[in-house]
Amino acid sequence: MQAGVPVADMDAFTLWIKDAVAHLGYTEIVFLMALESSLFPVPSELVMIPAGYRAAQGELNPFLAALAGGFGSLIGASANYALGKYVGKAFLLNYGKYFLISAKTYHDAERLFLRNANVATFVGRFIPGIRHLISIPPGMFGMSLAPFMLLTSLGATLWCGVLVALGYFFGQPVLAAVAEYTHEVGIGALVLLAIFVVWFILKHRGRGKAAQDLAP
Repeated sequence: MQAGVPVADMDAFTLWIKDAVAHLGYTEIVFLMALESSLFPVPSELVMIPAGYRAAQGELNPFLAALAGGFGSLIGASANYALGKYVGKAFLLNYGKYFLISAKTYHDAERLFLRNANVATFVGRFIPGIRHLISIPPGMFGMSLAPFMLLTSLGATLWCGVLVALGYFFGQPVLAAVAEYTHEVGIGALVLLAIFVVWFILKHRGRGKAAQDLAP
């Protein structure tokens, strides 16, 4: 019975998303996209494509829908930024050694990220699975808040605009495909999230071992 609980929870979560999308307005878009940009598995495709379809029906303004999606994404991303800044850094510096992530490895990763911070923050908004986590490194590694918010807003709003356009111009076929595979997309988002976390840990653990091997 215990094994069935996560599936039941996922089904309930999927039904909740479908109900929210069925009554989609600007407030719902902001709320759902805030969840999407935090650690909750709400794929943006399940929100913004239906928003585009509703815009084609005259129920929403497509430009306002994209802006609402971008604003919601900024809210969720800012929460992840704060998580990285106030929790992630302290956690890794204090407990990273248990994952073979030394303080040196952390600071090496910090320097690497900050050299590419703007590109990573902007481009990360377009990568499925990565979108949920891309706002944690800027906070964790000390990226300034102003460029983070600007790049996140631009990238998220552009992505939302692309999805709104899909729903607006292609309509019912795209909407039907999204509705049919809501459950699978949700699970896929969780899988991608888990893969990214494992990849991140293994990558930096490998760098830590390499640094130890090179040390005199």
